[in-house]
Amino acid sequence: MMATTHLHITTWAIAIILFFVALSLHKSNNAKGFKIVHMILRVFYILIIISGALLYPVGNPNANHMLYGIKVLTGLVVISMFEMILIRTSKGKSTGALWTIFIIAIVAVLYLGLSLPLGWHPFYNPS
Repeated sequence: MMATTHLHITTWAIAIILFFVALSLHKSNNAKGFKIVHMILRVFYILIIISGALLYPVGNPNANHMLYGIKVLTGLVVISMFEMILIRTSKGKSTGALWTIFIIAIVAVLYLGLSLPLGWHPFYNPS
């Protein structure tokens, strides 16, 4: 279980870095670099989803499945915002509302991930 947790944390940490690298490449008018990093980031979306699915506590009657389900949905919102921000940025459209949703969703998913009992849990309260 701990290896899966580390894989999941590593994939989303790299995805966040790649997201900001892609934004900086776009800002510096490096279209080819932007496309390459964007495609690599899409591979990381898949890895995040797979590693997150492996962390879902199937068959654990003591797990709070509702909170894990909310974490899954919120994580999917974060991935969607990554993609939508990059696409709208590349098309020159406004992204203000998407950034707001992204920040709220990433704070929520980080809180849930760090407060639920599986894996690394500095905010977990067993009561």
